[in-house]
This record gives sequence, C-alpha cells and structure tokens, in this order.
Amino acid sequence: MSFLDLAKSRYTTKRYNANEKIADEKIEQLKEILRLSPSSINSQSWKFIFVSDENVKRELANVSYFNEQRINEASHLIVFSAIDNIALFEQQIQENLPEGSINYYHQFLKPKSETEIKSWLQHQVYLSLGFFLSACASLEIDSTPMEGIKGEQYDKILQLDDYKTLFVVAIGYRNTEDANQPSTNPKSRLPLEQIIKSI
Repeated sequence: MSFLDLAKSRYTTKRYNANEKIADEKIEQLKEILRLSPSSINSQSWKFIFVSDENVKRELANVSYFNEQRINEASHLIVFSAIDNIALFEQQIQENLPEGSINYYHQFLKPKSETEIKSWLQHQVYLSLGFFLSACASLEIDSTPMEGIKGEQYDKILQLDDYKTLFVVAIGYRNTEDANQPSTNPKSRLPLEQIIKSI
C-alpha cells in the first residue's frame, strides 16, 4: 500500500477488540522504529514506555478522563515522555553527540530560560508521534493518540522521576463496530487549497 493510501485509511480508533493482541514481533519492530525517530540535533530527549500488563494499563486508564475504555480495550499503551531534568539531558548529549551538535545546544538553546529549553525538549517527542502513527498504519495496527490524561498521575504510577509524560498512544486492532472508522465516518479535512500554498 502506498503512503498516500495509508494516510487515507488510518484513523483515530475509538473502540478496540479487547481479545486481539499485537504479536511480539510487531511490538519489537515498533520499539526499534521509535528508537530511530528523528529529533533536532539527534537530541533524543525522550523515553517510551510500552504497557501491556493489564493491571498497570487499568491503573493508567483510571487517570485518563474519557479515554478509559479505549485504553482498557487496547492491546498496548505507549507512554511518550520528555526528559525533564536539564542537567541530565546535558550529560546525555555530552556523552553521545558530536561536538557540532553539542555546540549548537550551548550556543542557541542553553542561553534560553528553563521553560523554553524544556519546551524544546518536549517538541522533539512530538516529532516521534507522527513517525510512530505512520509506522502503526504500515503494520496494519490501529492507534489512538491521546493528550486527555492526568500526566502527573502517570509520572507517579510509572515512577518517571526525571521525565514528564506528555501524551499516550493506545494501539491494537479495531472493533468492527467502531463508528469512527472511515468506512462509517468518512475523514473530514480542510480543502487542499486552504492549507497548502505553493510559491
């Protein structure tokens, strides 16, 4: 299937088949794909947690507002978090990045406020989201990105001391009665000419 066809067919799944789990082989592929996600200066300011344990998943679902049902039904829940300890991040890049990338950070980012630096770190995690959703579609896995969660509660449950939960993605296989799938509820997007400009 072409990438355009994947874009037309993928959608935000609202109901999952709770009895159908994703094979370990595909989960390992998704882990490696996330590891290879792009980030500015190869900063990799993230941690991804794959949750399949039903008890932990249920505990997280309980602090996820209206997303509780789809998290409980999904095969896995992936928690996307950003590093929240600037000193730890600086140590990480010092140990892993080339001199040019480290110099970029010190010249253009380090002079900024703590809030601005952490915002930049979090932006890198959002880059991985689009990469991940596309990967799921290519593996015929359904997905639901969600910001409607209590991030601080996630941090406590998962003991994320130096990281901050930003959003999660439920993955699995759709319930055939899911009313949000494109065959039932066609995709709605703004006209091309309204959002694309060619110069």
